[in-house]
Amino acid sequence: MAISLKKGQKVDLTKSNPGLSKLLIGLGWDTNKYDGGSDFDLDASVFLLGPDEKVTSDADFVFYGNLKHASGGVEHTGDNLTGEGEGDDEQIKVDLSKVPASIDKIDFTVTIYEADERKQNFGQVSNAFIRVVNEASGEELVRFDLGEDFSIETAVVVGRLYRQGAEWKFNAVGAGYSGGLGALGKAYGVNI
Repeated sequence: MAISLKKGQKVDLTKSNPGLSKLLIGLGWDTNKYDGGSDFDLDASVFLLGPDEKVTSDADFVFYGNLKHASGGVEHTGDNLTGEGEGDDEQIKVDLSKVPASIDKIDFTVTIYEADERKQNFGQVSNAFIRVVNEASGEELVRFDLGEDFSIETAVVVGRLYRQGAEWKFNAVGAGYSGGLGALGKAYGVNI
């Protein structure tokens, strides 16, 4: 049974699951119906970070335009343009055994594509979640439901995998930002 986290909570992944290396990170959301006229296109992105919480190069940014990290440690399975349907809207595969030793943290984010132009924000998004699944067994290990804490934000850091010694842990972040993907990229040191 999955551990359900609240914002800010942390949980060990590899210590309590010996041999765990391949993870599936599922991100999902629903959009509230409104008469704005534009479809919502939410995008999951991943930032692989060094000790200074910045990318070491633009290649450490995995998203719909760069689906696979050079190490093979992180792979985005593709962009869902509508968010229709049940379950995960976008998925990221993580192979902890292939993540370079120089990477301390892996942040999972969701942004709204062309949010300003479409006059959209996370106040219009509901049922957002991130879940961590053992890819080998299909078992959901961790789940974090974000709740409805957002209003004007156009980007959210949903969760973080981080290395502590030889172990990997997960942190339910749930931090919202204005400025969309551009602002997040700048904060992480990516040239977008």
